[in-house]
Amino acid sequence: MSGSILIVDDEKGQRDILSAILSKEGYEIAAAPGGREALEELERGEFDLLLTDLKMQGMSGMELMERVLADNPGQCVIMMTAHGTIDSAKTAIKMGAFDYLEKPLERDDLILTLQRAFEKINLLKENRVLHKRLAETKMLPNMIGEHPKMMEVARMINKIAPTSTTVLIYGESGTGKELVARAIHDGSPRRDKAFFAINCAAIPDSLMESELFGHEKGSFTGAGTREIGLFEAAEGGTVFLDEIGEMNIAMQAKLLRAIQEKEIRRVGGKVNIPVDVRIISATNKDLEQETRKGAFREDLFYRLNVIRITLPPLRERGNDILTLANFFLKKYSESSGITLKGISKPALKILLEYSWPGNVRQLESVIERGVLMAESDYIQPEDLPAEVHHEAEPAGSLPFEFPVGGISIDELERDLIIKAMQRADWVISKAAPLLGMSYKTLQYRLEKFGIGKPE
Repeated sequence: MSGSILIVDDEKGQRDILSAILSKEGYEIAAAPGGREALEELERGEFDLLLTDLKMQGMSGMELMERVLADNPGQCVIMMTAHGTIDSAKTAIKMGAFDYLEKPLERDDLILTLQRAFEKINLLKENRVLHKRLAETKMLPNMIGEHPKMMEVARMINKIAPTSTTVLIYGESGTGKELVARAIHDGSPRRDKAFFAINCAAIPDSLMESELFGHEKGSFTGAGTREIGLFEAAEGGTVFLDEIGEMNIAMQAKLLRAIQEKEIRRVGGKVNIPVDVRIISATNKDLEQETRKGAFREDLFYRLNVIRITLPPLRERGNDILTLANFFLKKYSESSGITLKGISKPALKILLEYSWPGNVRQLESVIERGVLMAESDYIQPEDLPAEVHHEAEPAGSLPFEFPVGGISIDELERDLIIKAMQRADWVISKAAPLLGMSYKTLQYRLEKFGIGKPE
């Protein structure tokens, strides 16, 4: 048996006997001659169980227990009592003691009572650990899926949300990067303050600085009034910079300064304005590769990349495709007033086999269309758009004529794969949708044909 016990008794002989018996049973033992000393021991460290005499000089066992349970309601306490004070011991149980032992102590009774106590203690410990794990991995209100990769994302969000550290989210378009950023904000002490999102790819370079930092009246043509930017508007809250990899180098330098100095200067302004915002950024680019190419500042990358969260593409999330499809079915059935019972098995098979280059956003769009097009109680294959069917081209529609000597299917496939990989900068996840293949199928084909990125 293992566990720690604090023995409290004002009789040294009793403390020594109990210490010897229980040490032999494998328990870690500490002893105190009275209540005051016991409280000092409990301040220095934790004990699984408190084994205390009821009647002692100075502080009684009952008073000691009351004080201990006031600080730590989960503390396990066993009372030792003489025959004449059994009623008091029963009162102690009502007040929170686990059990009592009557003096003189019987060794077997002592061991059995402690075994029962430690069964309860260990059960409570396991329960606390389980609750902690559940709290760490609980899915967030706006994120759906039970794939281990998504559970890891949820665990990270729950862990880092309460901090103020900067976060960089990696993921293909449509994987839900803004949902993750919102979940981090909603789980943080900043949740009652503003959350602003900006897509760096959608704002012209000439307007980006004004969008983020604001401008003074007359600072450029059309600036008729003073405007504050997102950083000032989000004071105390969170700014989400989506597609950060698209920001130009000059603007990157200004963003880096704002993060380092915690202050901004409006366009055309002369005063530095202190700001308190949490920065969360996202990208579908490999920023480390971009820094090597000189397209992204290395110092800014390290500032943004304190915590990295990588969102898996939908094609790698297995049955989450079905979970999400059913969620979107319910959502759009309710909003459109069209009652459907579900998605037919042939349609589900098509959804599972498709590579989803547009990820969750594309799946949502496909299901919304399916709900509107359905003519029965279930979404059928014909209700899904042609893009997810992998339908063969009609005969005679191939854009070339057969040569006289015929063709080699293997060579044609090899050439197509190389062409797709070149188009996708040798990134398998981007080339697979071009060929209508899953990630794993393309990986297998690359190995089969011995195709590798040229040095």
